[in-house]
Amino acid sequence: MTNSAVKILVVDDEPPIRKLLRVGLSAQGYEVQEAPNAASARQAVKDGEPDLVVLDLGLPDKPGHDLLREWREDGLSMPVVILSSRTDETGIVKALETGADDYVTKPFGINELGARIRVALRHRLQQQGEKAIFQTGGLSIDLVKRIVKVDDREIKLSPKEYDILRVLAQHAGKVLTHQFLLKQVWGPAADVQYLRVYVRQLRQKVEQIPDQPQYITTETGVGYRLRERD
Repeated sequence: MTNSAVKILVVDDEPPIRKLLRVGLSAQGYEVQEAPNAASARQAVKDGEPDLVVLDLGLPDKPGHDLLREWREDGLSMPVVILSSRTDETGIVKALETGADDYVTKPFGINELGARIRVALRHRLQQQGEKAIFQTGGLSIDLVKRIVKVDDREIKLSPKEYDILRVLAQHAGKVLTHQFLLKQVWGPAADVQYLRVYVRQLRQKVEQIPDQPQYITTETGVGYRLRERD
């Protein structure tokens, strides 16, 4: 999918933000449509589902979370990248668990947003054709044979460590909430402390400098993200 074929709907009630996104994303080759509130956004999607939505959570007529939930309940699967204030970690987690693909905090750089958009678009396409071997930098994961290597050196992982890494690899580049990872690996009743302990152990094995991870990064108060394929 080339940028010229990608239609992005920007949903934000602030005209300066919409202008910034319109100019910046258009310069990257995207076709940009704008909506200042939830009602106009719903109508725009009904008129023609966009390839991706950039959604502000603080809309004047309806919370962005509610709009996102309605889209997902309607069976709409277009990627959604959230815009949020940096301090709103609870809102970010709620949006991701409702069905958002990623988030960018305000204030933001247009290049950062563009990178998140590309990841969300690629991830949606890759879901239909997952590769058996995931590779990013010196880290490789054979998802069939369950073999993990760092710089061609095989790394021995516990079953739980591998399960965490597998889920992260299947959603590489996308932030996964604590609750999503817990549910995938342990089940819905697990304690987040289990996850923190195992991620710490995992970093000790796959990261060159565990306290400065280059593969498994922390999204503070939200979850974790595995570096995307190079």
